[in-house]
Amino acid sequence: MKKGILLVNLGSPDSPEPRDVKKYLGEFLMDERVIDIPYVARALLVRGIILKTRPKASAAAYKKIWWEEGSPLIVISERLQSKIQKQVDVPVALAMRYGSMSIERGLQELVDKGVEKVLIFPLYPQFAMATTETILVLAEKVKQTHFPNLKMESVPAFYNKPDYISVLSNSIKTHLKNKPYEHLLFSYHGVPERHIRKSDITKSHCKIDNKCCVTASEAHKYCYRHQCLEVTRLVAEALQLKEGTYSTSFQSRLGFDPWLQPYTDRTIERLGKQGVKNMAIVTPAFVSDCLETLEEIAMEGQEIFHEMGGSTFTTIPCLNDDQEFVDLLSNWINDWVSTETLAV
Repeated sequence: MKKGILLVNLGSPDSPEPRDVKKYLGEFLMDERVIDIPYVARALLVRGIILKTRPKASAAAYKKIWWEEGSPLIVISERLQSKIQKQVDVPVALAMRYGSMSIERGLQELVDKGVEKVLIFPLYPQFAMATTETILVLAEKVKQTHFPNLKMESVPAFYNKPDYISVLSNSIKTHLKNKPYEHLLFSYHGVPERHIRKSDITKSHCKIDNKCCVTASEAHKYCYRHQCLEVTRLVAEALQLKEGTYSTSFQSRLGFDPWLQPYTDRTIERLGKQGVKNMAIVTPAFVSDCLETLEEIAMEGQEIFHEMGGSTFTTIPCLNDDQEFVDLLSNWINDWVSTETLAV
């Protein structure tokens, strides 16, 4: 049985122009696992309010970070795909959950190459409704509709795998070499608190307090908050960071419902007010640099820090197409191809 790999990332507008940004935001925000409210209310919110005001501002933000080759997230993901393809013996396709590089197109590319069994590889270390889950749900729907004979497996969250933590820690250490910093902030993409409770398979464990994420539970398999905090803990342990010199925060909130806290922008502001002059920030919820890392963190975050009196603001790149990361993913894929089991 011929096997193939489908790497899946979030997606991007086709261009930084308002019309393309509006189309992209419409698909993204109408996903019931992103804005998880009833369809009519979601449509009124997204099409009646957000898409009438937000595309212009978002397009301006995209223009700040757009590369000559195109969207940074797409370009970086394509580089990653190309490097992995050179290290594995099965076809590797790339898709995005949103936008023109669809999952259907990616699966069709593999099927056209004779692939009968696909490993869906969401490019997210942590599980979340709005990332991994929505990818797997859509992939299954596309399979049932267009490729009923195709067999599929998926890569689970790999946030706590020792080899991943090693690669991430090495990357952080390399980019902080000879850089002054007093505090390292781990900033993860935010999600509404209700997403954490909805993903709780025990229906009782996740209380989003200071205890549930550090108390062993089956709920942790799908708990985004736990998985983020665990990445911070494991990396801090690997890098032998001293207590008080690092912390965790969450960025990119939308609307008025409670989202995971503390918020990144307010944390940066607080650190500046407390007299921290040199800080560094890493974004381990993303494997590819994108709008949220290049504009929201590297530009807006730095501006906030400097306004609060900070001096040096070091942004650590995502793993992107770093060779150690390429080797890691390639090894996992080769293990699956040869043994039909996931070493992840």
